[in-house]
Amino acid sequence: MTSSSASGRKWLSVSLTVALAGGALLSGCSNNNGEAGQTAEQASSQPPSSSGEASKEATPSPEVKKDITVSVYDRGNVAQDEGTIENNRWTKWINENGPANVKFIAIPRTNPEEKINVLYASGSGPDLLFEYAPNNRNMLYDQKQLMPIDDLIEQYSVNYKKLMEDNPILKKLGTKSDGKLYEFGRFNWVNPQRGILIRTDWLEKLNLKMPTTTEELFEVAKAFTEQDPDGNGQKDTFGLSISGPSELTLKQIFGSSNKWVVKDDQLVIDWERRTEYNNYAKRLYDAGIVDRDFAADKNGAKAQQDFINGKLGMYLFQNNNAMSILQTLVDPLKKNVATAEVTFLAYPESEAGAFLPTLGNPVQMTAVVSATAKNPDAVIKYVDFLIEDSTSRTLSYGIEGTHYTMANGFPEILDADKHSKEVSTITADMRMLQNGGLSFSKYDLPALKYQSDPRHDEYQAFYDLFRDTYLTLDKPYPELTMSEHMPSLPKGLLTTDTNVEKSIDAIWLKAVVSGTKYTVEQALKDAQDMWKKNDGQAIEDWYKQWYIDNKDTAMLEKDIKEIVKQQMETYAAAKQELN
Repeated sequence: MTSSSASGRKWLSVSLTVALAGGALLSGCSNNNGEAGQTAEQASSQPPSSSGEASKEATPSPEVKKDITVSVYDRGNVAQDEGTIENNRWTKWINENGPANVKFIAIPRTNPEEKINVLYASGSGPDLLFEYAPNNRNMLYDQKQLMPIDDLIEQYSVNYKKLMEDNPILKKLGTKSDGKLYEFGRFNWVNPQRGILIRTDWLEKLNLKMPTTTEELFEVAKAFTEQDPDGNGQKDTFGLSISGPSELTLKQIFGSSNKWVVKDDQLVIDWERRTEYNNYAKRLYDAGIVDRDFAADKNGAKAQQDFINGKLGMYLFQNNNAMSILQTLVDPLKKNVATAEVTFLAYPESEAGAFLPTLGNPVQMTAVVSATAKNPDAVIKYVDFLIEDSTSRTLSYGIEGTHYTMANGFPEILDADKHSKEVSTITADMRMLQNGGLSFSKYDLPALKYQSDPRHDEYQAFYDLFRDTYLTLDKPYPELTMSEHMPSLPKGLLTTDTNVEKSIDAIWLKAVVSGTKYTVEQALKDAQDMWKKNDGQAIEDWYKQWYIDNKDTAMLEKDIKEIVKQQMETYAAAKQELN
């Protein structure tokens, strides 16, 4: 995302998860093998010559780089003149500066499981596999395709070993059921992932207050639909959105975005919350408050366009970047409707309570070592190289003087389009172990990051409003944990669970749009019957046992909130330093 500065220079809106060291210059193409703290083998001293001349110690021989294979996602977006995702300026830079000779193996970002299965079935899985999907990593563990890394880290690692010592949760989350460590992880800066934008000018025009309960939300949405808030004399506005990503956001308000909840210290299905949500959605639909074609708007594009065009009073969005929300939603709205005013609406209270929205995953496991790796020591040293500050910063910003210059302690991108083409597009998935969530300085604040942009104060205020509205840790989290930390069912039950949930979703949708012909109560009965007939009890039993066995070691709500609390304190300190 770019914005024009007062001097006309382009800046890159780099993610706030990237931590900058205040005042420190970024490393360019330094020859860094990523082996800090390790000593190269010394050659034997030459024996004294027959003439009695003092012996001279041989020059230490450089450590020979070993060959490893490493996966990288292929998103099909590398410019033709930049090469391929397996062979480009950054794969060459890594091989020139890193501790190993790396051959990159491309895995399609869409449906990576298919390529992963083919690679491992043929015995050619990459030595280091980067994969976001826990189910795919768990599948390889179940197939005994992965190598434990406890001893390897102890023997060969400096950087990752120190990271684990300072942050024990990495070992907690990377350890499998056999008690051994298999996964590498990273820390992310946590922002809210969802929220609600509401037209405050419409509230003022219709003399309405900000809704704080779901019943008040309904009444406000009804007024936005029926009372001509845009003043054009036509009934052409909707109260809120429930299509695409908006659906899950509304479900979170009712605590029904995930069917598993803890009751009486047991993990159970909460049919009650699901029923409450669908009754509410049906009320919205029957009252004409939502677009009657919402089910066809599967990606939510129409709802977003309705909001931008000034025809939607509340947009339930999925976006974790305040700058993106401002520039892709609020700015276009104000361009179309100059008098429009918006703010963030905290989740209203439902019968189940008032909830947090989805939060970014603070600790994300992203890589595993294949059991067939011939040089696992080199793999570990490569991981150490990747998490070095100089490596992650270079892969983030590029080469100083070519892609950025240092200004007031942080990098200013010289040409955003050039940077996107030559750096960020290529290196995004080479940075899957980058730890942006462990540090934050005043230089990451929009007020400094965009200080030559005339809107920098606006950016800072909007980002603060976003965080202040949704990072309210006194409220419960609507799911058991982050989706990436949910347990993975055995393959047979996983397939069954996925298929039956699609059928149950269709049952609920039918109830929402069928008026009096098909009630939510009947849908509940039919959904429960379908669940029972399709191994539902076996799935429930598996989850119940998992919770009994893992409730004290899994990453659950209390762990998430503790990390977010620490980051909030770090953020507050950065703002204090700025002031």
